[in-house]
Amino acid sequence: MAARNSSQKRNGRHAILDLAPLELDCLSVLWPMGEATVRDIREALQVSRPRAYTTIMTIMDRMAQKGIVSRRKAGRAWLYAPNVSAGEARARAVERLVEHFFAGSTDALLAQLSGESLARPRVSVSRSDAETTVPVRATKRADAVEEPAPAQARRMDDSLL
Repeated sequence: MAARNSSQKRNGRHAILDLAPLELDCLSVLWPMGEATVRDIREALQVSRPRAYTTIMTIMDRMAQKGIVSRRKAGRAWLYAPNVSAGEARARAVERLVEHFFAGSTDALLAQLSGESLARPRVSVSRSDAETTVPVRATKRADAVEEPAPAQARRMDDSLL
């Protein structure tokens, strides 16, 4: 059983999208450092996310147990190092995003990012014994400009004359 759990960790079971926000913050600080103690990580996080030493120590210990970071003893302290680079973590996160939110379609992700609309995906929703298929509504981008309906456009043009 222990061998199975460790292989799941190596195969990405604990992928970057599974990380809690504080875990990701700790990794974001650790990546440029390469190797750091809990004290180093805590000091780097103090400006943006102040936490107690023991909180950071617990987070780093849990990430070591998950296999996300490795650690080695250096005197009385542990030195932590990431087991995955920031680039590899980003690539895994994007792969999981495409797989889980866009049904494996990178075109759908690109359309979402560019604000274009591909054919709307449909999702099956069960209601008691019957299944109903409903369209998934795309969210509007904050900077998107809504085009007026044709009748509205004519009225607007007429008012300019």
